[in-house]
Amino acid sequence: MTGALVGITLIQYYWIKWQVDLNEENFDSKVTMTLNRVKEQIEKEASLKKDVKSDLDKIAKSPFGTKSKLGAKQYLGNMGSISSLDRSLFNDTYAYLNPEDDFDNISNRTIDRLMLRELQDQSIDLDYNYGVYSNGDKGFFIVDGEYVPLVNEDEKSSESGINNSLTRSEYQIDLFRTEIANPGFLKIFFPKKNSFLWSQVSTSLITSLIFTGLILFCFSYTIMVILRQKKVSEMKTDFINNMTHEFKTPIATISLASDSITSPMIINDESKIRRFTGIIKQENQRMLKQVEKVLQMARIDKQDFDLNLVTLDMHEVIKKASRNANLKVEQKEGSISLDLKAKSPDIIGDETHLSSIIHNLLDNAMKYSKNPPHITISTRNDRKGLEISVKDNGIGISNDSIKHIFDKFYRVHTGNLHDVKGFGLGLSYVKAIVDAHKATIKVQSELGKGSNFIIHFPVNKSDLIPKVTSQL
Repeated sequence: MTGALVGITLIQYYWIKWQVDLNEENFDSKVTMTLNRVKEQIEKEASLKKDVKSDLDKIAKSPFGTKSKLGAKQYLGNMGSISSLDRSLFNDTYAYLNPEDDFDNISNRTIDRLMLRELQDQSIDLDYNYGVYSNGDKGFFIVDGEYVPLVNEDEKSSESGINNSLTRSEYQIDLFRTEIANPGFLKIFFPKKNSFLWSQVSTSLITSLIFTGLILFCFSYTIMVILRQKKVSEMKTDFINNMTHEFKTPIATISLASDSITSPMIINDESKIRRFTGIIKQENQRMLKQVEKVLQMARIDKQDFDLNLVTLDMHEVIKKASRNANLKVEQKEGSISLDLKAKSPDIIGDETHLSSIIHNLLDNAMKYSKNPPHITISTRNDRKGLEISVKDNGIGISNDSIKHIFDKFYRVHTGNLHDVKGFGLGLSYVKAIVDAHKATIKVQSELGKGSNFIIHFPVNKSDLIPKVTSQL
C-alpha cells in the first residue's frame, strides 16, 4: 500500500508538472511571437524615420532651407515616397536632426504602444517590464516606456531592481542586427509568470491534493485500526492466558481431591472425606466467582444490568470495604488510612456496585505495590458534589499507560514482574459503574511514586432517580 501510494503521488506530480511545462512552452511561444512582431514594427518605423531624416538633409539644401517647419512640411508633402506618413510620425521624426545610430530612431512612446498591443493580441494579461539594451553603452536606455540616463560604469542605473530582473530574463530579441554588428536587444520580464502558470493548473492541483489527502487519511486510519486491533488481540490473548491460569489451579485441586476421595485408604474415613469435599466446594466457588466476573463485564458492555438506586452514606460503604480489605493489607505489613472529611457523604447509588468499585481500587493498590502498601481513602465536599480519593504508594503508572488503564483487558506492564494476577477487567468495571452513576473518575500518577484515583459524584442526582427500575 505504501509503494502504491508513493507511486500514485509521483504520477500525479509528474502529470501536473508536465501540464505546467506545456503551459510554459505555450507561453514562451506567445512571448517570442510578441517580441518578433514588436521588432518588425520597430525596425520598420526606424527605417522610415531614417529615410525621412535623409530627406530632411535635402531640405536643408533646398530653396526652402530650414527656416520654417512649414517649408519642410510642404517639401515632404510633395514627395511621393513619403506622402503616406501621418502628422505624428513627422513630428516625432523632426526631433532627430543629428542621428548617431539606429537606436536614435526608436521612440519610447512607439515601443510602449507596440508592446502593449502585441501582448493583448496574444491574450497575455500579466504585469511586465521591458527594456531596450545598448551593447555600445552597456546599459538599458529605455525601460517601461521611459528613457533611462546612462551613468558611469560604477553607478550604472541598470543595477536597479527592475533592470536586474530584465538582465536575468530569458526573453530577448536582437534589434538591428547585421552580419557585422549587433547594436543591442529588446528584453521583457514577467514578475508573476510562475504564479500565472500554476494558476492555470490550480483546479487539477487542488483536486489531486484533495484526493491524495483522502487516500493518505484512509491509509493512516487503516494502519491505526490494524495496530489497535493488534493491541486488542494481544490483550485478549493475555486475558485468555490469565483466565486459563486462574482456572487451572482450582481444576487441578478439584481433580486431586476427587482422586483422593476414591482412594481405598480415605473412602472409609469420614473426616478426610469432609475435608476434601470442603476443598472441592471452595475451589468450585473460586471458579464461579471468576466466571461471574467475566459474565458481569459482558452484561456491562451490553448495558444490560440494573442499578438498585437508594440513598447511600458513602462513608459507611468505604468503611465496610476497607474492613474487608484490611486483612490482606495487614498480611503484607501495610495499612489503610481513612480521612473522611465530607460533611455531606450521602449520594444516590447502587450499594453493591459502589462497594465493588472501592474494593477494586483497594485490590489494585495492594497488587501493584512492591513495598508494604499504605493506602489512604479520603473524602471531601465541593460545590459540585462529593469527591472520593484512593491514594497508594505503589509502583505508579506511566503517562502512556494512564490513557488505557480503563480499557477492557488492559493491564499495566510490570516489566519482569509476573506475580500480579488478574484479567484486566477491574478498572474497566470501575469506569463503567462510575459512568452509570453520572460520575467521573480521573487518575494522578507518577512512576515509582504511587497513584491517586479520584471519583467525583455530582450534587444533582435527579437524573438517576427515574432509572431505579430501568435498565442502563
